[in-house]
Amino acid sequence: MSRSIYSKDYKEIIERLKKARIEAGLAQQEVADKLSKPQSYISKIESGERRLDVAEIKKFAVIYKKDISFFIK
Repeated sequence: MSRSIYSKDYKEIIERLKKARIEAGLAQQEVADKLSKPQSYISKIESGERRLDVAEIKKFAVIYKKDISFFIK
């Protein structure tokens, strides 16, 4: 039986991150370009392969035009 290394709260943050990207009408590649990162960077964050820190969440909030509290409710 596989257990996730991430908490339920963290998974909810990731879901909100994906939702915000979609609501902003942006593809993963477009977000990656804005961050000067490869598309795989966004993909790994959204799939839970790569852990986010607070500074990164702040960057996403600016790109998606969301208050940072949207992600960490």
